[in-house]
This record gives sequence, C-alpha cells and structure tokens, in this order.
Amino acid sequence: MLFVELLNGWGVPYNIAWVIGQSVGILILSVVLLVMLAFLLLFDRKVWAAVQMRRGPNVVGAFGLLQSFADFIKFVLKEVIVPAGANKGVFFLAPILAFVLSISAWAVVPVAPGWVVADINVGVLYIFAISSLGVYGVIMGGWASNSKYAFLGALRSAAQMVSYEVSIGFILITVLLFAGSLNLSDIIEAQSGNFWNWNFFGILFPMFVLFFISALAETNRPPFDLPEAESELVAGFMVEYSSTPYLLFMVGEYLNIVLMCALCSILFFGGWLSPFDVWPLNAMPVFWLVFKIVIFFFLFAMVKAIVPRYRYDQLMRLGWKVFLPISLFWVVLVSGYLLAFDKLPG
Repeated sequence: MLFVELLNGWGVPYNIAWVIGQSVGILILSVVLLVMLAFLLLFDRKVWAAVQMRRGPNVVGAFGLLQSFADFIKFVLKEVIVPAGANKGVFFLAPILAFVLSISAWAVVPVAPGWVVADINVGVLYIFAISSLGVYGVIMGGWASNSKYAFLGALRSAAQMVSYEVSIGFILITVLLFAGSLNLSDIIEAQSGNFWNWNFFGILFPMFVLFFISALAETNRPPFDLPEAESELVAGFMVEYSSTPYLLFMVGEYLNIVLMCALCSILFFGGWLSPFDVWPLNAMPVFWLVFKIVIFFFLFAMVKAIVPRYRYDQLMRLGWKVFLPISLFWVVLVSGYLLAFDKLPG
C-alpha cells in the first residue's frame, strides 16, 4: 500500500498504481520466500545431520551455503522422465498446482504493519481454503503417475490432510474468539504489549500444542510422513516424478511448512511484535517474525530427526479421537471464559 500511495502521489492513476504496486509486492515476496527457503532447506539438513553426529552439506560454498542452489541447478538440468502409462496432462499439472497454491497462501501473511500483499478481513479463511485445495495437487499427481505406490501415497495424504484440518479449524476458532477478527494483522495487534499478552501464555496454550502437532500432520512432516513413507511407499505420491516437476512438489511442500511456522508465530506468539514493548525492539518487526519462523522451523526439524513414524491407525486415531474432541471442548471452554469474564472483543 505504501508503494501504491507513492506512485499515486507521483501522478500515476490509482488503478494503474495499484496493479504496479501489487505486482511489485508479489514479486518481492516470492523472491524473498524462495531465497529464504533455500537456506531453510540447508538448515533442515544441517539440523538432521547434527542430531546424527555428522556434518551434512559442507562442500558447495562456505559451510555448504550454496548447496541448495547447486541442487536447484541439478533438478532444472536433469531429464524429465514420464512413465509410459501416465496421463501426461494431469501428471504435469499436479506439481504446478501444488506450487502455485502453496505460494498463493502467503498473500495474506503480514510481515510487518501494512506490509501484506492482500490485507483482507477473511485472511484466516483464505489460508484455510487454499490449504484445503492443496490436496488436489497431491491426488492428481498420485493418480496420473499410474503407479500403485504413488496412488496409495496420494490416498493417505488426502485422508490425513482432511482429518487434521477439522481440528485445525476448531483451534483457529479459539484464537479468533480472542481477537474478534479473521484478519491476521488484527490477530497480531490483539496480542500487542509485552509477551505476556501473547496467546501462548494463557488459556490457549493447549491449542498451540495441538496446532503445532496438527501442522506436522497437515504438511506430511515426520512423525506423520505416511504419504511419503520410504520403507513401504518409496517416496509416496512423488515416486514417479523427477527433475523440475519433483522440484515444484518439494518447494511447494516446504513453502507449506514455512507457512505453518509463520501461522504458529502469528496466532500464538505475536507475529511481528517484539517480546518487550520498547522502541528499539519495536523498530524491527520483520526481524521478529523471521526469527520466530526460524525457531519453529528448527522445532519442525528436531521432530523430524528424533520422533519415530506413527502407524497409520495411530495417526487417524490421534486426529479423530484425541485432537477433535479436545479442540471442540476448548471452543466451548474459551467461549464460556470470555462470556463469564466479559472479555469478548469489541
């Protein structure tokens, strides 16, 4: 919006200024996200290596900092192999759909006050809808590959994502009851002050635990990586993919992981807010959001390294028989708490 106002002040008509401003904002956000993702991917591999007492990538560039870029070049230059019995149109459409949807969800994520591509009042619903559509890319990829392994992985992923989205929905309702808004910027502002005002410190703490675990299941991360289980499904729905299509699937998956880290920060840890309400700390909102995202990404990486994989029946039981009843009960509890103590927003 600042860029739009600047162009408008220079005499550019508002409609044209809005299109240019939005295009520039989308381009900047996409480039920053993808570059950040390259280093987060290296960070993920380094953490996993450290837990296993080995070095990890350390050859390409200083301390292996260019390893992700070398892998990117390798994926782009490799030959694209399509199975003989595959449906070629759907086969190539699936990774494109998965990537586009995963990066589109970032449109409503605020990185600082006023720094958001689309500051809509239903930002939470937008992210929820986009994440629900993401399963179509997985199902299309698994079906179009004409492979039993890929199809089984796609079915697992669809069932898993649907199961945990239900409990995530109820968890989000408890946060929205406190904030009184579906706008992510408003949710952050509702936690302003020092860190004691963050949703993590209070009645919503159990919801943060459930959200973090559900985020692991939603993004197919260990210990819920059943759709990509190497021991029985090789690589799940991506088993027949190579080169750039595989890269699009992988980047889309990591974008969803970083999005979940950002949502953990925004919904429960104050987003861009600093822990203490003092000027030097409040002057760098982007740093605080990125710092919190990296912390949660580190937790995701540690869970991947140390927690063994669940069986599929355990995964389903946890989602439907544990998380769903607890989150539903907590919606009622939070509603009663806000009514009893007259703390309803507005």
